[in-house]
Amino acid sequence: MLDIKFVRENPDVVKQNIKNKFQESKLELVDEVIELDQKNRDIKNELQSLQANRNKLSKQIGALMGQGKKEEAEEVKKQVTAQADRMAELSADEKEVEEKIRKIMMVIPNIIDPSVPIGKDDSENVEIERFGEPVVPEFEIPYHTDIMERFDGIDMDAAGRVAGNGFYYLMGDIARIHSSVLAYARDFMIDRGFTYCIPPFMIRSAVVDGVMSFSEMESMMYKIEGEDLYLIGTSEHSMIGKFIDTMTPEEELPKTLTSYSPCFRKEKGAHGIEERGVYRIHQFEKQEMIVVCKPEESKIWYDKLWQNTVDLFRSLDIPVRTLECCSGDLADLKVKSCDVEAWSPRQKKYFEVGSCSNLGDAQARRLRIRVKGKDGKKYLAHTLNNTVVAPPRMLIAFLENNLNADGSVNIPKALQPYMGGIEKIVPKH
Repeated sequence: MLDIKFVRENPDVVKQNIKNKFQESKLELVDEVIELDQKNRDIKNELQSLQANRNKLSKQIGALMGQGKKEEAEEVKKQVTAQADRMAELSADEKEVEEKIRKIMMVIPNIIDPSVPIGKDDSENVEIERFGEPVVPEFEIPYHTDIMERFDGIDMDAAGRVAGNGFYYLMGDIARIHSSVLAYARDFMIDRGFTYCIPPFMIRSAVVDGVMSFSEMESMMYKIEGEDLYLIGTSEHSMIGKFIDTMTPEEELPKTLTSYSPCFRKEKGAHGIEERGVYRIHQFEKQEMIVVCKPEESKIWYDKLWQNTVDLFRSLDIPVRTLECCSGDLADLKVKSCDVEAWSPRQKKYFEVGSCSNLGDAQARRLRIRVKGKDGKKYLAHTLNNTVVAPPRMLIAFLENNLNADGSVNIPKALQPYMGGIEKIVPKH
């Protein structure tokens, strides 16, 4: 969310940013919110003037009463009463106008970084760099659920009977790899100086409003009926929410946390062949990383965060690439974002396994995450988040890239300690 003062002083910049994000329908909101802001300031000025005058009249009443001029004092009291009525009216108007301003400001997108490529949607995202050599083996790579079934490692039919489409049972060696990858990712991030955390898996609406846009909430979040609670779609939401209404001394920054959680998503609009299996599901588990830092350090942390994910995947012998998200593919709160995509030998292309985002002070403004500088001045922090690893989608890349012609799957050295020392798993049929 932008600062209303910035919008007031830079309307053309805000409008051009809206155009760059191909959201022309929001252009009229800029003029509307500026008019409301002027109205709000006029109300505040009148309230301030009335309050000062009321104080003056109150002193006059005391003086007149002291002089025995009761009738004159009563006349002044009538003026005070009239002004009190006007102030009550203005206060009601003020609340109404400020609520209108808040709703509009929640919709106007954040200013994107100048380095972000301009494009309408994810088809215009730009490849940045590749890490590792993508290989297509001479033997055919089966679909990921077919690989899992050879190990008796998945049962989607039973999950469908229990919970419906978009759920799964993982079992045996496949379930063990899933848990081992999460444990390895946890220790990987701890070794890089991040504090491990298991957060709440539900959050209140005030936190939801603070961490994401309305459109994201509608397409992602599950609401708990009868409660002011939502199931988290990713642990970054409750992790950033941890700092709501806080004032952190500058010397305690940055806050670097890595968290484990299950995640729950509606996944509205999912379609296509790659939505089969465990690629796009309603429930999964994830290791996440978040940073709360000083504004001048957020660009540095952005590069550190996506590099962590690249390094983790490469340690598991999985080729990856980074993809710069274009303006039209950025969620409204994001300043800059990139996806980490893993190589799929079966599809002979890359697919998304993680996303890194710099949100500037947008979340901090909504959640009132403030910093107290050494000079005593207070300012808003910057927040960032990035996926460490999100199985079972990550399992697709893991199984395809470590599959052998005989159907066995190699266990990379980094993961072997978490798998009881075994070097490969062998299919049951």
